[in-house]
Amino acid sequence: MERGALENVAPFLVSRQWYRTAVVADPNTYEAAGRKLCEYFKQMGIQYQLCLLEGNEQGDVVADESTLVRAFVEIPRETDVLLAVGAGTVHDVVRFVGDKLNKRFISIPTAASVDGFTSAGAPLILRGVKKTIQACSPVAVFADLDVLSKAPAALTAAGFGDMLAKYTSLVDWQVSRWIADEPYCTEAAAVTRKALDECIIHIDRIGEGTVRGMEILMRSLIQSGLAMLWVGHSRPASGAEHHLSHFWEMELLRNHQPQVLHGSKVGVATILISRLYHRLADLDFQQHLGNLGDSSAIGNRLRDHGSEIQQLFKEIPGPDRLSHWLKKVGGSATAEELGIDSDLVQQSMKKAYHLRDRYTGLKLANDLNII
Repeated sequence: MERGALENVAPFLVSRQWYRTAVVADPNTYEAAGRKLCEYFKQMGIQYQLCLLEGNEQGDVVADESTLVRAFVEIPRETDVLLAVGAGTVHDVVRFVGDKLNKRFISIPTAASVDGFTSAGAPLILRGVKKTIQACSPVAVFADLDVLSKAPAALTAAGFGDMLAKYTSLVDWQVSRWIADEPYCTEAAAVTRKALDECIIHIDRIGEGTVRGMEILMRSLIQSGLAMLWVGHSRPASGAEHHLSHFWEMELLRNHQPQVLHGSKVGVATILISRLYHRLADLDFQQHLGNLGDSSAIGNRLRDHGSEIQQLFKEIPGPDRLSHWLKKVGGSATAEELGIDSDLVQQSMKKAYHLRDRYTGLKLANDLNII
């Protein structure tokens, strides 16, 4: 991670004797970094096949079946290494395709917009449903700070929103630990929380879009991705707030509406989940245990750990503070600002927890029938 990091990619490939490459990008990320990368490859005698991912009817590049097939068709069988030049969607496509073709891949981020660069999970849209498939992680990351600092401010704000989500995702992981006996890794949680804290400490630099601000944000996003890689799933970084975001994304696709940046959705969803969890923090669980029906095991766990869970809910920054932070980096703070209507928000609060087999505070609120 440094200024001019793109210049180091070709020598790295030569040092590994990887002379046959496939460069996967979209039209925007190709102009941001792909074109220059290909010029370096020509100078070093490295062969490359360019695979440009095209947008759908709304102009959005989506990691769905048609995009995956395009990548499978255009990437030569004899390729030594794939290069993901772009943000989240390009990386999701490359990590999945690379895993299926048994090809290594290198990450070339063009914006500090998501935390999945170094993870192994590939969130895909399959038959209209958002599913995360465990695939492969990159063998190297070249994050050029000159490229990142020139990215649109909206992408930087989205990356900050993805980091802000760790306030609720880490709490959800603890909730599942106490309610559903889910394995929990203290070290991975600590790394993720430290990365989050770094973003909050340096929020002014991030909001100003300085090179130093991009370095701090990108390093935090990479650390979050590594934490997911260590535990083999996205639990440290993805909880109820991501479930809301996935639900909204699926609905927008179903209605052929333009997509909203992942981190932008997640940031707003974190505010909504914070508001809900602060309600749960003040709730008398005992008065609502009758709503659990046959889920007596959950009731027993709430009796044992309810006060600990509520204390964690109270420690989450409130919705007003989260809104302030998002606005400070130029992000949206309400669903309405993202073009997501209140009916869809309400549906997601009642249904989104079904998307993943994970226990979260959102599932708890639905089990207690307080939504």
